[in-house]
Amino acid sequence: MDPEGSCVQDDPDIKVMMAGSTLRKVKSRSWKKQRHFRLLEDGMTIWYKSRWAGKGHSTFSVTEVEAVREGHQSEVLLSIAEEFPADLCFTLVFHGRQGNLDLVADSPEEAQAWIQGVRKLIHKVQTMDEKEWVWDWFQKADKNKDGKMNFKEVRKLLKMMNVDMNEDHALHLFTMADKSESGSLEIEQFVHFYKILTQRDEVWKVFQDYSGDGEKLMLEELENFLMMGQQEGERSAQLAQELIDSYEPSESAQEQGAMSLDGFQKYLCSQEGSIFKPEQRDLHQDMSQPLSHYFISSSHNTYLLEDQLRGQSSLEAYIQALKRGCRCVEVDCWDGSDGEPIVYHGHTLTSKILFKDVISTVKEYAFKVVLCKIISDRQNNHFAVWQASDFPVILSLENHCGVEQQTIMAEHLSQILGDMLLTTVLDGQVPQQLPSPQELKGKILLKAKKIGGLEDCIDETLTDEVSDEEEANGDAESPSAEDPPKSKSKLSKELSDLVLYCKSVHFHGFEQARLHGKCYEMSSFSESKAKRLAKEAGTDFVQYNTRQLSRIYPSGLRTDSSNYNPQDMWNVGCQIVALNFQTAGLEMDLSDGLFRQNGGCGYVLKPDFMRDGNTQFSPEKPEERPDYKPLRLSIQVISGQQLPKVNQKEGSIVDPLVRVEIYGVPQDQAKEETSHINNNGFNPVWNETLNFILHTPELTLVRFVVEDYDKASRNDFIGQFTLPFTCIQAGYRHIHLLSKDGTPIPPSSIFVNISISELT
Repeated sequence: MDPEGSCVQDDPDIKVMMAGSTLRKVKSRSWKKQRHFRLLEDGMTIWYKSRWAGKGHSTFSVTEVEAVREGHQSEVLLSIAEEFPADLCFTLVFHGRQGNLDLVADSPEEAQAWIQGVRKLIHKVQTMDEKEWVWDWFQKADKNKDGKMNFKEVRKLLKMMNVDMNEDHALHLFTMADKSESGSLEIEQFVHFYKILTQRDEVWKVFQDYSGDGEKLMLEELENFLMMGQQEGERSAQLAQELIDSYEPSESAQEQGAMSLDGFQKYLCSQEGSIFKPEQRDLHQDMSQPLSHYFISSSHNTYLLEDQLRGQSSLEAYIQALKRGCRCVEVDCWDGSDGEPIVYHGHTLTSKILFKDVISTVKEYAFKVVLCKIISDRQNNHFAVWQASDFPVILSLENHCGVEQQTIMAEHLSQILGDMLLTTVLDGQVPQQLPSPQELKGKILLKAKKIGGLEDCIDETLTDEVSDEEEANGDAESPSAEDPPKSKSKLSKELSDLVLYCKSVHFHGFEQARLHGKCYEMSSFSESKAKRLAKEAGTDFVQYNTRQLSRIYPSGLRTDSSNYNPQDMWNVGCQIVALNFQTAGLEMDLSDGLFRQNGGCGYVLKPDFMRDGNTQFSPEKPEERPDYKPLRLSIQVISGQQLPKVNQKEGSIVDPLVRVEIYGVPQDQAKEETSHINNNGFNPVWNETLNFILHTPELTLVRFVVEDYDKASRNDFIGQFTLPFTCIQAGYRHIHLLSKDGTPIPPSSIFVNISISELT
């Protein structure tokens, strides 16, 4: 038995989980049912069933659980707080968009055992090396628990692992690993069998190209590989020694200052060998420029978990968006029947939540930690690295309330947020340009309508009539367009006074904004209007966005919460490009890709030609830029590793292909794909080269997509990874794939060789 596994199973909390507990599963105030939960012998699967139902039971894997929250940390558990104290309650939060599981234990001790036990198992999963990963599969497949597996069982296990291999080849390797000639493999022998099975010829070939004796890379040879193969330049000498220290498992090779094939493969599969430049992942950009000089991660209808007609409004949706690095959230406010403002999608059947609860949730999670990267150490253990974004959060208020409840909103904002809420202009001056993310660290800003401007000394009793900008604009956000188009809404002075740098105004054209616009005035544009302006007056839009913020939102016709392509809006420098975070797909992949850089802090500095107020840049004519330098991007797609099964049917193996998609200015949009490989999700080899020309590399995003080819119907999605072109490392690199929800699916990857050159 594996030592790591045994020490986990000797843990007192894990023992409680394995013995099983009766926990209440809670779905609402009225739906609370007892279920028997226990951890199965594999130490990874949690099984539960109703105490009364016959055979019906459910299971989920610890790998699906992202975190455990203690106490009343969900709407459902808050709603039953009077009935069940916090020390009995906990919530299991799943990766991606799977709903949470709210549970109540019979005693505080039992609750703690499950809370701590699940946390220990999550940590074990995050730090599993390949050997443990293989061991885990072996455990799952060893049905009679005798610690051995014959060839037939091994073949079945390989199918589970998405390996479809030639039977003669598999038998040959099996016989080599079966040292005792017993016709079956024990765990250690199976690990050895798996190792020879996963030896990668394509990595060995690269190794051979640079190694003098074919056995090892001496320090100088490794330096040469880093210089020529990886285009690491000046730092190659220093890096070579660091890589040997970090990734070489053999002590004798380390002493010789050499790297074995094992160490070489470990380096190539690590974060340092990944396609993403490590220094670009960390917070490294200048954060002292005006807010208008940044792209800002922004969410639309943040309160929704599903569609916009019947979906559930939820505090959980705010938590998920903020944890994903979102820095601008939307709050749709309506008069509540008991004097408390509510948040929901007006005139629809979406459920309602209290405004004050939304503000409390934002306070709790605005500056909490977010997952910024997964790193691996020299043993190839993977660690999640979390870090907080201290940069400002903007609350985008869609205000449909009467004056009375607006005043209540202002009270809630002030009382709940306290010092976090920005209530006075910095240094007491009327600004000539917006403050920077650096100056606004830890602050929450309100985006809403305002009576007068920052210049005005406002009479204490004033309330003003302001028409709703979107409705006056004929660009209503949603079904609320059915309101009378020119409906005048009164503004509460208390709420108006809280609006400083994000005053909502109606857009009257670029000329008017150039002559009279204030830097703290911002407008919202529907996707169709923004797209039209970008096409007709691209340069004007870019110039406007150097000084003022603009917010783009999805068309009101997108009742299914689908998204538009944000790239069109970033091309003209729009900062607050709001997307439905609850909807997975290409558009959220692009958003996650853009904001993966700079520490995942939710702010990305725009290229310099989009920050100069006199810029003449037009995305329609990139070649007219003074420092126009097109680049050639060449991607050799070499191989794939351990791609996940998409079709769960017994015996089904994927036929993978790789597509590279380029998003950027209109001339750069392109897609190229490899051919598909039949029946191999384990180690497909393509060796095909895809070429692209980039006219505006600074705005380009590159998306790698792996699909399961199907000649009869649409291809199935297997995995993807999206990143800014400026963050790509040239050379031999691994791309670690993500699921549809943007969560890692280790150990799935694609191996590529990338070269970037100037177009002559």
